[in-house]
Order: sequence, then C-alpha cells, then structure tokens
Amino acid sequence: MVEGRAFRGRLILAHVFLVAFIALMMVPLFMVVSISLRKGNFATGGILPTPETFSLEHWRMVLGLPVQQADGTWLKPTVSVLRWFGNSVRISAISAALILALSATAAYAFARMRFAGRARLLNALLILQMFPMVLAIIAIYSILEALGRWVPALGLDTHPGLILAYLGGIATHIWMIKGYFDSLPPSLEESAKIDGATPWQTFRLIMLPLSAPIFAVVFILAFIGLIGEYPLASVILQRTDQWTLAVGANSFLYEQNYLWGDFAATAVLSGLPITILFLACQRLLISGLTAGGVKE
Repeated sequence: MVEGRAFRGRLILAHVFLVAFIALMMVPLFMVVSISLRKGNFATGGILPTPETFSLEHWRMVLGLPVQQADGTWLKPTVSVLRWFGNSVRISAISAALILALSATAAYAFARMRFAGRARLLNALLILQMFPMVLAIIAIYSILEALGRWVPALGLDTHPGLILAYLGGIATHIWMIKGYFDSLPPSLEESAKIDGATPWQTFRLIMLPLSAPIFAVVFILAFIGLIGEYPLASVILQRTDQWTLAVGANSFLYEQNYLWGDFAATAVLSGLPITILFLACQRLLISGLTAGGVKE
C-alpha cells in the first residue's frame, strides 16, 4: 500500500516536471507568434498582444496582401515571401528525395556487397560527418561558378545548382540507413534469389518496403535541415526572386532597422511545412526511431 502511494507520487511528480518543461520550451514559440501579431516591428512587450497592439499587418505582408501605411494608404508589399516559401519547400523536398535515393542505394551497397576499399570508404564517410558543409562554401562556390560556364542550369544563382551542392551532405544518412539494413536478416534476400529474383528486384520488392520507417526518418531530417539552411543558400542564390525563405527572412534584419514583426511572421510560416510533414509521417517516424529491422 505504501509502495503504491509512493509510486503514484513519483508518477505525478514526473508528469508535473514534464508539463512544466514543455511549457518552458513553448515560451519562445509563443513569443514569436506574439511578435508577429503586434503593430510595428518591436520585439519588446508581454508574451501576448493586447487589443490595442493586435494587428495582422505582418501576416498581410507575408501573404502578399496590401498593408496600410502610416498615412492611411494601402501599399502592396515589394517582396514576395510566398515565392521564397515556395522556393524553400521545392528545393528542400527535391533535395531530400535525391538525398534519400543516393543514400539508400549507397547504404545497400555498403551493407550487402563486399568490394575493395569498403572499410576505408566507410571510415572516410564517418570522418566527413565531423566537418560541416559551411567549411566548404568557398570550394562549392568555385565549383558551381566553373560548372555554370559549361552548364548554366547548374551554376551559381540557380536552384539546381543549390540542390547539387546539398547532395554532398549524405554521409550521415548513409550510415543511418546502413545500420537499419544491417538489422534486416539476409535470409529474406537469399529466399528471393532462390525464387529467381534479380538483385534489383530484391532491393525494390524486399528491402525498400521493409525500410519505409528509416526512409521516412531520413527524408524528414534532410528536409528539416535544408528548409532552414542559410549560409550556403545566401552565397549561391543572388537574385531576390531566387531566394529561399531563410535568406529572405534574414533580409528583414538589417543594421538600420530590424523588422522583427515581419521576421517573426516569416519564421512561423517556415515552420508550417515541417509541422505538416511530422503529422503526415508520425507513425513511420516513431517506428523508424524506436524499432530496428525484422527478426528471424
């Protein structure tokens, strides 16, 4: 009886701690939303806007709707935040899909095939994970500049060029998918080969369906990492209409005037595709992070 009351007490205490921790973590989000719903572009004030300070002017600007000026006139925004938003979603989705395709095939080769230099290549990929892509910005810029002379569509200030640069960051994903492939019993593939399946059919019909959870994890992680990426995108993309949302949002914070309200509304907008993706792939995401492959 005493042990039961002690257990319930610890359980209640744990729940209180978790609720308090979640509430504390939500404060920054509430602050950003609050700033996006206030008049002007000041980050000071309380957590929630008052009836006197409440305004949708920043969201009107983000959505491309006319915004009322100080003199009472209505002026259409000169920047297209929705265009930046579309650029970010399109670039991130295409890059994540290509990263998944490249890392999945490479991981399958490392997990199931034996070839010369396999261990050295795996170790090299492990070392590459230690260096962020920002260290290679100068090299990537030079490569795209030279490549653009021969193939303009893959040069600087192009979305395909930026996607090509993003494809270099697949080392972590290869290791993640390889670990999942290693947990799948080889007997499944051996049975398929006995039935006459080709290596491609074995990979496509056996490995891919069983690996859907880890593929969802890799796609989501790649998408999240790219939709908010700023250093590389700010160097490669130069024209305003080519910017991603991260680069465009940073343009609201210049030295002469910090447009915190516009920046906050843009930041909230950037979180929508991530939230939708999480909700759509929640089941696959949980199983991919907590479960391994099938057991014999």
